[in-house]
Amino acid sequence: MSEAIKNRYDFVILFDVENGNPNGDPDAGNMPRVDPETGYGLVTDVCLKRKIRNYVETVKEDDPGYRIYIKDQVPLQRCDAEAGTDFGIKTELEAIQKAKKKEEAKAIASKLKANDPNIDLKLRDWMCQNFFDIRTFGAVMTTFGKGALNCGQVRGPVQLTFARSVDPIIPQEVTITRVAITTEADAEKKGTEMGRKYVVPYALYRGEGYVSANLARKATGFSEDDLALLWDAIVNMFEHDHSAARGKMAVRALVVFKHDSELGNAPSYKLFDAVSTKRKAGVEAPRSIDDYEPIAVDEAVVPEGVTVQRLV
Repeated sequence: MSEAIKNRYDFVILFDVENGNPNGDPDAGNMPRVDPETGYGLVTDVCLKRKIRNYVETVKEDDPGYRIYIKDQVPLQRCDAEAGTDFGIKTELEAIQKAKKKEEAKAIASKLKANDPNIDLKLRDWMCQNFFDIRTFGAVMTTFGKGALNCGQVRGPVQLTFARSVDPIIPQEVTITRVAITTEADAEKKGTEMGRKYVVPYALYRGEGYVSANLARKATGFSEDDLALLWDAIVNMFEHDHSAARGKMAVRALVVFKHDSELGNAPSYKLFDAVSTKRKAGVEAPRSIDDYEPIAVDEAVVPEGVTVQRLV
């Protein structure tokens, strides 16, 4: 792994959806998420991180150092226990996992610390070195936390906000039919079944993010190679995620602000305010990216010590 990044970054992502559901709300029948007071559409930070994780997993295919910790149907404890194999403490970590009382787990962890006072840092570094998403987003590692090991929670240098649509959206409920019958018994008593799905006819969403060089240096070792992969994952996060619900989604802009220092040279909100887009005159209901003015960056308000990069 290369050394940790030395510059702070802030970035703006703009992506759109056409006749799809970018992020359904399970508490609302999987309807696209909407701010009820304003009508603006929302996409959670968790959703965007999932796309980034999926892309990295697709292109890296579990290459050393680029595995994914937060995966569907894979218990976190399984990955936690792997760290113990390299340090010869797999039995102890599994015992911590199986402990029914927290006091039992703490007692085992105390013995580990007595034998090796730096075991916390060694386990943390091993997890960061092996799992890209821990290096990037951080993680709460359940086994280590249960045993009161200090590496149980790692703060990641990369954080994302909720994405919000540029204009209010009106989700549409579409009736669909299902002609496939599951069983012979159903075939005798059922005909064509009816169903529903929600779509957004069109929406342009904007999300923002932060990359802390300070946390990268102190905690996870997030490197320049990791940063390049992150930008690649953001630009292409919908390219391998097509489905019936998200058939046409694309990243339309990625604007990156690079600071000349580790702690930054300007407040992030001032940089975000420099990025703007709006509907073209006369457009009441946008239905494509062409219904918006080109995404603009007012570089005149970007202070000294910050450079602008447009990666899309």
